[in-house]
Amino acid sequence: MLLIIGTIRLPAGRLDAARPAMASMVEASRAEAACLEYSYAEDVLDRGLIHVKECWTDRTALGAHFRSVHIANWRASWPSLGIGERNLRLYEVGDPQPI
Repeated sequence: MLLIIGTIRLPAGRLDAARPAMASMVEASRAEAACLEYSYAEDVLDRGLIHVKECWTDRTALGAHFRSVHIANWRASWPSLGIGERNLRLYEVGDPQPI
């Protein structure tokens, strides 16, 4: 299983404009068969900082995700939304266990 966690940043004043594009990306990603989890969350103390969490079954699935139309559309929206700073990390993890 693959876990991607990190952040993206956009100007705080562009959050409302970014919400439809972010929602579209999240919904389309969650609809992918190999997507186990996909979410964006706004930091409560740092306006404009978006926390990203993704979980995928394997690298093949992640590669298909990276080639999808919805990710191309999402990336195309970045300049107009002011998204520039991205800090994402990929981790290979074992089976999740409840704590």
